[in-house]
Amino acid sequence: TNIGSILASVNPYKPIPGLYSVDAIDLYRQHRLGELPPHIFATANECYCCLWKRHDSQCVLISGESGAGKTESTKLLLKFLSAMSQTSLGAPALEKSTRVEEAILES
Repeated sequence: TNIGSILASVNPYKPIPGLYSVDAIDLYRQHRLGELPPHIFATANECYCCLWKRHDSQCVLISGESGAGKTESTKLLLKFLSAMSQTSLGAPALEKSTRVEEAILES
């Protein structure tokens, strides 16, 4: 659920097909926060929009207990931001993964 720009999420401890796909990235990048159901990509899109359109610095705080999914959430945020930066450079939708993204995610 969302509380303003705060996303409260629960680790389902099982994969949900399509939840973090390229199609989900494309869907959430086209909508503002609150227009679609709560999702980590909606939060990442809000950060991206504020960063580039308003020239505001952004910070994302990811908190939770051990095993809650903090590392996975961070990877998903970086995946979305990387895809957005590739889109802004004019890269085709299927080529959103870059060596830079891979290096960041592996770190």
